[in-house]
Amino acid sequence: MKPHNYEVDNTDLKILSILIEDAKRPYTEVARKVAVSQGTVHVRMNKMTEAGIIEKTTLKINYAKLGYDITAFIGIYLEKSALYESVLTKLKGIPEITNIHYTTGNYSMFVKIHCRDTNHLKEVLHDKMQQVDGIERTETMISLEESLDRSII
Repeated sequence: MKPHNYEVDNTDLKILSILIEDAKRPYTEVARKVAVSQGTVHVRMNKMTEAGIIEKTTLKINYAKLGYDITAFIGIYLEKSALYESVLTKLKGIPEITNIHYTTGNYSMFVKIHCRDTNHLKEVLHDKMQQVDGIERTETMISLEESLDRSII
């Protein structure tokens, strides 16, 4: 049974806010901070997952410590919007791309990429992205610093 219309309450929000800070935190610790049982945390997490509120648990990677010193955002102009799905499929095959958004405004798509250095960035742009059929042109913005990365409750 999937609780499609699951009503999130304050206990759920407290559980989520703790796990957003550190998803590896044990349920026993979360339960203690929220003043509920470990079983309650487990059941509520399962219900929120089944309801689609929680989609997955991920790691936050420090790409610079892995040698990827450049983070860039690329605005993509498509030749026509009907090409979105085929371009999306091809962009998903470029490992340096970590986020892809279909957008309104100047760009049809907006992507986030991580590269080792400016030569690697040039290689990804010229040899991979700009070779994708349907991409008319791109605009690149290099991030100097990520000042905030958070989830909202």
